[in-house]
Amino acid sequence: MFQSFSESAHPEQGPPRLAALREVMADARLDGFIVPRADAYQGEYVAPCDERLAWLTGFTGSAGFCIALRDKAGVFVDGRYRTQVRSQVDLAHFTPVNWPETAPADWLAQELPEGGLVGYDPWLHTPREIETLTNGLRDSGVTLKATDNLVDRIWPDRPAPPMGPIRAYPAELAGLTHAQKRATLAAELSAGGHDAAVLTLPDSIAWLLNIRGSDIPRNPVPHAFAILHATAKVTLFVEAEKLDGTLRAHLGDDVIVRPPSAFGPALHSLTGPVRLDARSVPVWVMRELDQAGVPRVWGDDPCVLPKACKTDAEIAATREAHLRDGAALCEFLAWYDEQAPGSISEIDVVRRLEECRRATGALLDISFDTIAGSGPNGALAHYRVSTASNRILARGDLLVLDGGGQYLDGTTDITRTLPVGEAADIGADERAAFTRVLQGMIAMSRVRWPAGLAGRDLDVIARYPLWLADQDYAHGTGHGVGVNLCVHEGPQRLARISEVPLRAGMILSNEPGYYREVAFGIRIENLLVVQEAETLPGGDATGKLCFETLSFVPIDRRLIDASRLSDDERDWLDGYHALCRDLVGPRVAPAVRAWLDQATAPLGDAGK
Repeated sequence: MFQSFSESAHPEQGPPRLAALREVMADARLDGFIVPRADAYQGEYVAPCDERLAWLTGFTGSAGFCIALRDKAGVFVDGRYRTQVRSQVDLAHFTPVNWPETAPADWLAQELPEGGLVGYDPWLHTPREIETLTNGLRDSGVTLKATDNLVDRIWPDRPAPPMGPIRAYPAELAGLTHAQKRATLAAELSAGGHDAAVLTLPDSIAWLLNIRGSDIPRNPVPHAFAILHATAKVTLFVEAEKLDGTLRAHLGDDVIVRPPSAFGPALHSLTGPVRLDARSVPVWVMRELDQAGVPRVWGDDPCVLPKACKTDAEIAATREAHLRDGAALCEFLAWYDEQAPGSISEIDVVRRLEECRRATGALLDISFDTIAGSGPNGALAHYRVSTASNRILARGDLLVLDGGGQYLDGTTDITRTLPVGEAADIGADERAAFTRVLQGMIAMSRVRWPAGLAGRDLDVIARYPLWLADQDYAHGTGHGVGVNLCVHEGPQRLARISEVPLRAGMILSNEPGYYREVAFGIRIENLLVVQEAETLPGGDATGKLCFETLSFVPIDRRLIDASRLSDDERDWLDGYHALCRDLVGPRVAPAVRAWLDQATAPLGDAGK
């Protein structure tokens, strides 16, 4: 299997490791040290050798950081992880801090009232992060100092860096050759008067050069650095053993391969101006250019926006991937409905779902560790089942099942909330909350909006039905998704903090939810792609955008309080289920087709 169930959090190991860190902090004459969940490439996902935050604290979430002081250690987490962090760290030694509500600068100013010197690794922070922190500390007496990584000094068995092979990605699936991509972005650099751009984000480099890697589990990206020159040439800094002759031939003469040790000297040799993205390049790169006197300018990573706006070929490919994945999900759901309450566990669910995806013959990996949280575990938005946490699915539970696959032609991510037992076994509160979540998900699926609006402008649409009941969820409504790349992709998001205008071709998740701590969780998720909207009869031709749904798996009707749905909501759900039958039905076995027909039957007049 791709997924394992070993216990990844070890709270008991945190205190002695924190004590060791404080010893080296004292030797370095530092009053604090920042430990982020980040690596030198500044992607969201990190290799085992870069899991410093988890190694030190026990916290395994995908976002957060620790600030260790001489007498206190704050673990900063957002709303997705506030329940999880309390179970993964030793609360006698680590203090959870609600972030971003509490800014790290404010916390430091309060905890170091006499001032102090706080160290950070310049490889693991961006200029924007350090600038924000520095500005927040102004007049506090607290100062920052770049240093080597103190955690690495005390991590005796730190894993070696990954050396996964790199392969070419087919141009017919990408829609453009890497020569075409390089030429387009180089012209943009030249038009801006920029001599080069530094790239560190793994998915940017993978997208630009039409390559895929295997350095990060679940995410087919390589660890490498790159410099895109205004001549359309690229210097790629990567370990030679990751490349074979076929890959070198794919890259061609205009991609010069150098070892990672040559990255610093190459920065010094640039004439500039060099374009840097303050939100993704490490501080170390900025410092190297400044020390060499190379002019630099701030600007977006040139790959990020074109990568987000998928080509027609990528959209066609990912449609096929989602139909294949949808058929696998239906095979699983037909099996699930045959299991009696109390007869299977969360681990059984994860194993069976992966078996169904593997049976397609096209699965390269899962796109993230499958979330299968039943009962109170479902209230943990990013729950990962282990042998220690594994629960038997009991009658009356809700099961939050969130998973996806990495296929050559697409990356999938879908969530369904399922009852354990029959509809009568589920409580009224759960059914009411499920219906509100469904209403928000339908509203987002149907929305049409004027071009120029960002994710923050649409996020409220999915929350409105929950807000009417004084309910909400602590995560964004949706994240960007790549095509055989990262399941979390920027810059597009459906979230209160997203200011990036949505554009045609962007793929996003639509996943409102509701979580009641130690009781139950609910989430319903499809993937959507932004499309130009046709003008409706009687409407004004004002350039609207809309969403096309990519995911086709039935939504469990047993959890719906149909009396709460409007006629339009019923019509959308019945239409969606008809598409599930038409598009996925021909891809499944006859017995599963019979299940699918029953699971997608129209709501009719029930509950009116």
